[in-house]
Amino acid sequence: MFDPTAFDNMKVIVEGALYDRDLSGEIIITDRNDIINMAKMSRQFNISFSLPDSERKIVSAKMELESKLVHLAAELLPIGKSSKLTGCLVKLFFTFDIEAVEVDYYVLNTILVGIWGTSREITLSIQHEPLQPTKKEKGIITVDFERLITEDQMDDLVEMTDFMITTQQKLTEYLNK
Repeated sequence: MFDPTAFDNMKVIVEGALYDRDLSGEIIITDRNDIINMAKMSRQFNISFSLPDSERKIVSAKMELESKLVHLAAELLPIGKSSKLTGCLVKLFFTFDIEAVEVDYYVLNTILVGIWGTSREITLSIQHEPLQPTKKEKGIITVDFERLITEDQMDDLVEMTDFMITTQQKLTEYLNK
C-alpha cells in the first residue's frame, strides 16, 4: 500500500468539502479534472461549481491545486529542508458572462479585496470575440495565493470554499443589479 502525498490528501479534503455542499444543494459541481503531466512530473486537480440559482447570471468558480516535481521530490527524498517544499499551489478562478452590461471593474475589485484581502494576487481579465455581432464578453478573475499551501493548512482549504461561495454570491448580486 502506498502512502498518499500531501497533494492527494489536500485533494480529498477539497473534494469532500465541495461534494458535501453539492449534496446539500448549496452549489452544483459542474466539472472535475485530475491531471498527471508525465513530461513534467506534475499533478493538477481542479473542480468547478456554480450556485444553483439558474435564473440569474451564473458566476462559475474553480479551485485548482497543483503539485510540481519539486514538491513531490521534497516529500519522497530525505533532504534536509524538504518539509518546507511539501504541499501544493492553489489558485481560484471566477468566470462570468457580461452581455452589454455596464460593469465598474473598480467595484468588482473592491468586492474581491473585501473578501480575499490584499495579500493575494487578484487579477481580472476580459475576453471578447471581436467578430461576433453581440457585445458578449467573459470576465475571468484569478485569486492566486502565490505561496505553497501545506497539509498544516487543510482547515484553511475547507474555509476557502466558504469564501468562494461568498464571492460567487456577491459577484452575482453585483452583476444582476
